[in-house]
Amino acid sequence: MDATTPGPLTPEVLDREDLRRALSEHDFAAAFTLIKKWGGLSQNRIAAACQLTPGKVSTIIAGQQLITSFEVVRRIADGLRIPGHLLGLAPRLWEQQPPHNQQIPPASSSEGPTEDVPWRADATVHLATDLTRSDLVMDRRAAARALTNAAITGTALLDPLEGWLQPGFSADPSPCRGRLGARDIDELEATTQAFRRWDHKYGGGLRRKAVLGQLSEVAAHLEEHQSDHVEQRLYGVMAQLAGTAATMAWDSGFQRRAQDYYRLALRAAHAGNDTPFGANVLAGMARQMLYRDRPQDALELVRLAQDGTRGAAGPRLRAMLHTREAWAYAAMGRIAAFRRATEQARAALADAKPGEEPHWIAYFDDVELAGVTGGRLLDLARQEPRTHADAAAAEIQRALARRGPEAARSHALDWIGLAECSFLAGDVHTAVEHTRHAVAAAHATQSGRVRTRLGQLYPYTVGRSVTRDVQEARDIIRDLLSS
Repeated sequence: MDATTPGPLTPEVLDREDLRRALSEHDFAAAFTLIKKWGGLSQNRIAAACQLTPGKVSTIIAGQQLITSFEVVRRIADGLRIPGHLLGLAPRLWEQQPPHNQQIPPASSSEGPTEDVPWRADATVHLATDLTRSDLVMDRRAAARALTNAAITGTALLDPLEGWLQPGFSADPSPCRGRLGARDIDELEATTQAFRRWDHKYGGGLRRKAVLGQLSEVAAHLEEHQSDHVEQRLYGVMAQLAGTAATMAWDSGFQRRAQDYYRLALRAAHAGNDTPFGANVLAGMARQMLYRDRPQDALELVRLAQDGTRGAAGPRLRAMLHTREAWAYAAMGRIAAFRRATEQARAALADAKPGEEPHWIAYFDDVELAGVTGGRLLDLARQEPRTHADAAAAEIQRALARRGPEAARSHALDWIGLAECSFLAGDVHTAVEHTRHAVAAAHATQSGRVRTRLGQLYPYTVGRSVTRDVQEARDIIRDLLSS
């Protein structure tokens, strides 16, 4: 028997051939009908278990609405305790736990917020120690719980960050000084850059714990109070490691944990007097808010970054901040403001020269600007495809043509964007070709963001009147998302 987990459906119901066939085909009209008949569940109970409205369940059963979102499919699997393989999904977390551990307990009080940590160097070190310790011992249940923690937004997010604009101060120095020298810091900085390059190329969280282990070690060195010059560089290492940990957490779906590491990175940059990198961290937080449909929060974060780096930001950093600003304007439907901010980004980037800015912003060049602009035009094309789809495709194609192998995640996202542009423009043949390239590129990365975007492409391939080529595109997307 495959269903080893107790739930709303009995093993006998899950063993029915007609239900298994309906589930494998994602025919939820038939599946819900059979579950009502043989599982004894009402429409209201199915809706509650799957986090759907009763009305939506009714329209699904009537064949008036299809389920095309993999997120909804996952909710159905978890709500009705349907083993993942019956729906073409990977085994669910609850399938791998003993029956008495099936219920995920509420978050413990020890996992409290980090907003109240003062903007003081020693407090930043303690925050790093606490965060890495809790993450390094995280088990499956804790990971499942962390996935459900929503990102902070609005005033609760923004107000505590105002401390970044104020001068920092340190605790009294310890009489004991650590023994790290310049060569040790050189090696730590090289390791930090290697982690950043790996994340940029592959995405996902496969090396996240390696980053956290290095971050924990840096915190331990800072607790020993190194010489002033070494200590300042160590805070820079901490900021960059925390920024990479934040990106990895976000890319893996840990939204709240990503914010914890973004805030740590910002505090470490503050302690190390590195305002440009602090602005880069705020830009990362703004991007997270944009993915959470909070453009006003994102705009406030960008403005905070710009306020804190006036006169200190190089052309690439200024250009990148303008693109975040443009992204927020596009999400608000402010087309003229979007175009203005995009032109400001181009003008700033025209002044950039090789080697004049830190390594962490060197990636932002004409290629990156084209990719980001294409992505924002695609956002607009979803509302007005005739006006923006071709322009979006042209920008994305310009970026794709010049992407290097070090940018596998961006490469995959470009192909997904091109496929969606073609679907929006009604060019189904080209859309299918781009989808094949997108799935092939997605296999080269572990990025959760790439899989999320493929999930958003999936609905374009669903319907009763699609061609055989579109059906094949749907199948390859589904195969990858189910792995």
